[in-house]
Amino acid sequence: MNRARKFSVLVYITLFCLCWRRVSAQSSPVFACDVASNPSLGSLGFCNSSLGLDLRVADLVKRLTLQEKIGFLVNSAGSVSRIGIPKYEWWSEALHGVSYVGPGTHFSSLIPGATSFPQVILTAASFNTSLFEAIGRVVSTEARAMYNVGLAGLTFWSPNINIFRDPRWGRGQETPGEDPLLASKYATGYVKGLQKSDDSDPNRLKVAACCKHYTAYDLDNWKGIDRYHFNAVVTKQDMDDTFQPPFKSCVIDGNVASVMCSYNQVNGKPTCADPDLLAGVIRGQWNLNGYIVSDCDSVDVFYNSQHYTKTPEEAAAKAILAGLDLNCGSFLGQHTEAAVRAGLVNESAIDKALYNNFATLMRLGFFDGDPRKQLYGKLGPKDVCTPENQELAREAARQGIVLLKNTAESLPLSATAIKNLAVIGPNANVTKTMIGNYEGTPCKYTTPLQGLAALVSTTYQPGCSNVQCSTAQVDEATKIAASADATVLVMGADQSIEAESRDRTDLLLPGQQQLLITQVAKAAKGAVILIIMSGGGFDISFAKNDDKITSILWVGYPGEAGGAAIADVCFGLYNPSGRLPMTWYPQSYVEKVPMSNMNMRADASNGYPGRTYRFYTGEKVYSFGDGLSYSNFNHQLVKAPKQLYVALEESHICYSSKCKSVDAVEQSCQNLNIKIHLRIKNNASISGSHTVFVFSTSPNVHNSAQKHLLAFEKVVLKGQEEAVVKFKIDGCKDLSVVDENGNRKIALGDHVLHVGSLKHLLNVRI
Repeated sequence: MNRARKFSVLVYITLFCLCWRRVSAQSSPVFACDVASNPSLGSLGFCNSSLGLDLRVADLVKRLTLQEKIGFLVNSAGSVSRIGIPKYEWWSEALHGVSYVGPGTHFSSLIPGATSFPQVILTAASFNTSLFEAIGRVVSTEARAMYNVGLAGLTFWSPNINIFRDPRWGRGQETPGEDPLLASKYATGYVKGLQKSDDSDPNRLKVAACCKHYTAYDLDNWKGIDRYHFNAVVTKQDMDDTFQPPFKSCVIDGNVASVMCSYNQVNGKPTCADPDLLAGVIRGQWNLNGYIVSDCDSVDVFYNSQHYTKTPEEAAAKAILAGLDLNCGSFLGQHTEAAVRAGLVNESAIDKALYNNFATLMRLGFFDGDPRKQLYGKLGPKDVCTPENQELAREAARQGIVLLKNTAESLPLSATAIKNLAVIGPNANVTKTMIGNYEGTPCKYTTPLQGLAALVSTTYQPGCSNVQCSTAQVDEATKIAASADATVLVMGADQSIEAESRDRTDLLLPGQQQLLITQVAKAAKGAVILIIMSGGGFDISFAKNDDKITSILWVGYPGEAGGAAIADVCFGLYNPSGRLPMTWYPQSYVEKVPMSNMNMRADASNGYPGRTYRFYTGEKVYSFGDGLSYSNFNHQLVKAPKQLYVALEESHICYSSKCKSVDAVEQSCQNLNIKIHLRIKNNASISGSHTVFVFSTSPNVHNSAQKHLLAFEKVVLKGQEEAVVKFKIDGCKDLSVVDENGNRKIALGDHVLHVGSLKHLLNVRI
């Protein structure tokens, strides 16, 4: 997120020693309408939970002065003690577990940690929508438990659903990857897990989620270009085809309570000052039921860094009029009153923003009195870091781990045959590295070394002092590898290589890591398993092509139980099923492609190769969707249509003349639903999970994608078991393409459906 984080973290560290005793002893949640302490509050309409939401919010807003209203436009919202409203901190984070990033959440002796799930990029690699939602449910339960003892808020600015467009992006680790459908499914699942109330009331929220960073945000700090000054030049086609779908799904399908606008400009306008993007699309087209918040200090950024307005009052007015409801930071608190006095914005516009903010808090029960007497009132420290929650963290890591190479079935290792395992690498015995960024304090850690040592006898050498690996201790590492029955190398990155405000400039393993890997593999007596711990991909062509390196695993940043999950996969206690959620490019890619070029599609006229599996035309190290298993799965197509007919009026121009596509409108979309049934068999003797993909290659119209993902399903099969997986494809929504003007079109002609390992021809005609 957050520019503010740079200074806010320093402030909170400074204050920590002063306030630790108060925080650790605090046991009361923050809430409004404490009728038990002040019975007179019961007469206030906004404290009456039996009234409708609109009436309650209207009653509250009309009681506030202009200065009081402005105090509720910022994340550190002010209090109005005369009507029983305490201070509330909106900024909490829960990217992959309750986080200590942001001032709204703290850990203490009462609750010293929370379950830390794998970083999002690895969870996405599971391609398991039920897992996305299950993690969200656990995180929201732990968040509510912490809220009940005064350690957390109710509004969490997660998830990050930006498209992982460029492998150098330091924040790609926070995202569900490069594919719009996968990002959409992740957003919807995780948000539902966070928000869905246990009483099934659609207007109640367990906690409030926030999809960020809207939109076309995927550059932080690359070769002197930073997110505070970057203008993302995006075509209408790429906007609606790539960058917007996850946010649209998050709002429409996930019913998210908030969307966060980003730092960057899009086509010359700051996103937090663009009425078309905010009021027009989020609020208007998608009908957001919630509030729009700025990334931290975004309003300050577009005034002071981007110089988008001449005065701070203009900046405040433009943000509010564009549809911004809440400012992470203090800018609106400082300049909105002057903007009103100058006639730049009406008080009624502020009232609209407050409606969205207060309505969200009311849906959370914040104005219903003591939350300990409400639905989640019994949650507390006993519900955080439970054995079940920690087991889910281990299971999530297992499901995401991707087996990329397994020569001669070197994996799984045998716990009885391996008498001595060499464990080497700067990430072999790490703790905090495993949880990535936007982290919280985990319940506990199991490092890779600890996980492996729990199963067999190990000998450990770090090989490098850290992942920067400026000097490799090759002799010590090769010595233990030469005498071991097998060798595991745990290499890769950490937040010093890829992070918020830190984009990479190349795709090579840092420092002397490649030298260490190659020399160890050369000297090793037994199988060599290379494990890459990272958010983004690396050019590891050297290892892919080295016969001495028998197996390669990518483990993302696998969370608190990452070491146990790695050991489970390496020794066959779990059959790997993860698939890459992003393309791994060769180093030559970054030498050709500026990170600042937002175009998704290849351009042969200037040698631009395009981006992501959908449009990239160059060589790959590994592809989106790659991943091996210890099982072999057979696919047999049971049912799939061969033709679809688009309904058109006889008066339609395409009815009598040849068209390559027609508008994807309601009338044309009748009877375009597709049913695909695929029989899958696990030919192995062991159980295994298997992800089935359905891709489409459309006719070559409107410079469409080479192929795009229509659906995916994860199925678990016992040894020799078979099952039929059934897909329902919306032909209009899923088979359509976006034209050059951002309009959805149904491409006419032959579509190739890639169903699992099979291809099927589908003709779409009028």
